[in-house]
Amino acid sequence: MSYYVYWFPDNTVLINFACVSRLDLLKEILRGRGRWTDAIADEAARSARFYPDLADIAREAWLGDPIEVTSSQEQLLVERIRRAAFGGPADQPRKHLGEALTCHVIRSRPEFSASFWITDDRDAAEYAKGQGIATRDTQDLISEGVQDGCVSRDDGFKLLQEMSRLGRAVRVPPSPSSL
Repeated sequence: MSYYVYWFPDNTVLINFACVSRLDLLKEILRGRGRWTDAIADEAARSARFYPDLADIAREAWLGDPIEVTSSQEQLLVERIRRAAFGGPADQPRKHLGEALTCHVIRSRPEFSASFWITDDRDAAEYAKGQGIATRDTQDLISEGVQDGCVSRDDGFKLLQEMSRLGRAVRVPPSPSSL
């Protein structure tokens, strides 16, 4: 079995790029390494009501086919993570499902064990780090884009500032030189 470093953005990250109309930049930064679970694909589909460009991700398939958990044993484990680690209420079965499913897939499937989870949810990132999952956030992606020549430092900094101005919870460095 071959192992590859995949990057799993959560819906917060997808929305961050969608709100500034730069999903094309995210796609370029991911360079074919992006993956998602069916719960994140579902969240993105629901968020497409507010950010229509999100529908293009599934249509263009640049995050691949959504990864599913089909066995009842795995579904039970995901539900435990959703409830215990993320506080997902029993009467809201979708709440925190994407986070729980992504963490489960990265931790339990050897082909994804070297992968990154990309989230701007700081509490979720702390949980993931505690489970040995490497995490990144939107600022890290922009920095990656700067290093790869996908975006200039100034433009990347402006994108982060615009995301923040639009109410997105992203880290913004003090200056473009910090990217």
